[in-house]
Amino acid sequence: MSKSITRLFDFVDYQLENKPLEESLVTKYDGEWVATSTQELIRKANQLSRGLLRLGVKPNDKIAVISSTNRTEWNILDIAILQIGAQNVPIYPTISSEDYKYVFNHAEVTFCFLSDAVLFEKATNIKNDVKSLIEIYSFDDVAGCKNWTDVLELGEDESNQNEVQVLKDAVKPSDLATIIYTSGTTGTPKGVMLSHNNIVSNVLESKERLPVIEGVTVLSFLPVCHIFERMLHYLYIYSSSTIYFAESIEKIKDNLNEVNPNLMSVVPRLLEKIYDGILAKGAELSGIKKALFFWAVKLGLRYEPYEKNGWFYEKKLSIARKLIFSKWKTALGGNLHTMVSGSAALQPRIARVFSAAGMYIMEGYGLTETSPVVTVNQYKGNGFKIGSVGRVIDNVEVKIAEDDEILIKGPNVMQGYYKDAEKTAEVMTGAYFHSGDKGKIDKDGFLYITGRKKEIFKTSGGKYVSPVLLENEFKKSLFIEQLVVFGEGEKMPTAVIQLNFDFVKEWCKRKDIDYGSSIKDLISNDKVIARIQVEVDTYNKNFGNWERVKLFELTEEVWSVDNKLLTPTFKTKRTEVRKKFSHLYDKMYKS
Repeated sequence: MSKSITRLFDFVDYQLENKPLEESLVTKYDGEWVATSTQELIRKANQLSRGLLRLGVKPNDKIAVISSTNRTEWNILDIAILQIGAQNVPIYPTISSEDYKYVFNHAEVTFCFLSDAVLFEKATNIKNDVKSLIEIYSFDDVAGCKNWTDVLELGEDESNQNEVQVLKDAVKPSDLATIIYTSGTTGTPKGVMLSHNNIVSNVLESKERLPVIEGVTVLSFLPVCHIFERMLHYLYIYSSSTIYFAESIEKIKDNLNEVNPNLMSVVPRLLEKIYDGILAKGAELSGIKKALFFWAVKLGLRYEPYEKNGWFYEKKLSIARKLIFSKWKTALGGNLHTMVSGSAALQPRIARVFSAAGMYIMEGYGLTETSPVVTVNQYKGNGFKIGSVGRVIDNVEVKIAEDDEILIKGPNVMQGYYKDAEKTAEVMTGAYFHSGDKGKIDKDGFLYITGRKKEIFKTSGGKYVSPVLLENEFKKSLFIEQLVVFGEGEKMPTAVIQLNFDFVKEWCKRKDIDYGSSIKDLISNDKVIARIQVEVDTYNKNFGNWERVKLFELTEEVWSVDNKLLTPTFKTKRTEVRKKFSHLYDKMYKS
């Protein structure tokens, strides 16, 4: 009989005991997919633990791990760190050197493992400013940097394996496992302390909601430094699922067709890009093919689960799946049946059309502070409602406060913010964590997110406006890629918008509009501006007069993680957008 799982490293032992895999973790090196078996994963983790001990690592030491992409080394190192009672401090690769310096010093990081030359340069720039930092190691071969294999070599001698085992046995479920510094849309990062039990409990309860079965293949590309993807890694290991690590977001389509996964986690932004790309290809068709394509899309946008649209709709859907949607599925590897979406609001149209195509999107909700899952949809048991973020998982409690804030209690709630009892106290009332999000629960127990408490603003006329509701509505437009709604203390709401440039260019071609030779020409074109005004007017109709966006400005620049307008999980950084486009803000309110 399998021993109970109470610490994070117990998951790999469980896989070895119950269904060991020849291909547990798979990463591409030099154009070839290289698999690591369950046995090899454990062997290397033990070897690395022995090496870390010989470097002087002790229980409760903080080890920073930074990688530009998900890869096997990250997971091996994670197990090696945790089983000797130290803590893994994962860091987003895209944050600035100044943020690196803050996190390293705040966590008192002793060793850093990173993936490549770019990250080594960023870490080297701040090394002299971090007194606790002893050494940096790289997964890739990087000039001037020690390699992680040096630590593996230190651990080849098995004479201190007993010390590893003693430390492993001493780790308690309540012990701190990781400190995750929130990327945040504003302010200084906070170090979220999560115990083994916080994350283990979330894995065990989440497993009941996901259709992860033994033998499935998953593709992982969301940053493992985020607790959402990391928790899923433990869940996949627990389920003896093979994890392939995508090379990059740019190569995700190629990897899908090489790996043919059954399951993957996604963020709405990726799905929107895929959907827009599919529509653009459909627009290039002609005649009956084009008519059939958009007939299927229109049908998909009406999709409801559990055959709620009736038998005639289902008959038409089966035809659409055979003629059109099967090609969509083939383009995404052919075997993809479920995607789990988190991080930001998912447009219902995206959930409908992909589910109609037989690739079901199960949207969930959670925060770093809740390890992360609080609610999630599931197809079985009538547990799927489009537009909701699902029902609360077992052993977790959600209640809605008088001001509609979502309060959460359960074994998944963090231990607190590292070295910050004051901020911890601000978000806790007894055992309840204050999420900062606003929501409602329907009669069937499904949670709906209605806004962000702190982001509600008051106009100069004294009217309250929830910009998130406006933004989510406007993003339904195929013309709009990103936008932020402003209006705090101003007479009216306004918006700064980044267009979906590819779609707008295609629209211009179809309408024989000469939009010039640059993005600047495109966003200055009178016909383009007039068309965006039509979109704004259309979506404004869903709001009260005081809430409606009265003016907008278009940006030439693409909003991205690299230019710090989006977080690493593709949420809009409201403050950064305001700062970056202050000239557009001033133009709207001074006009």
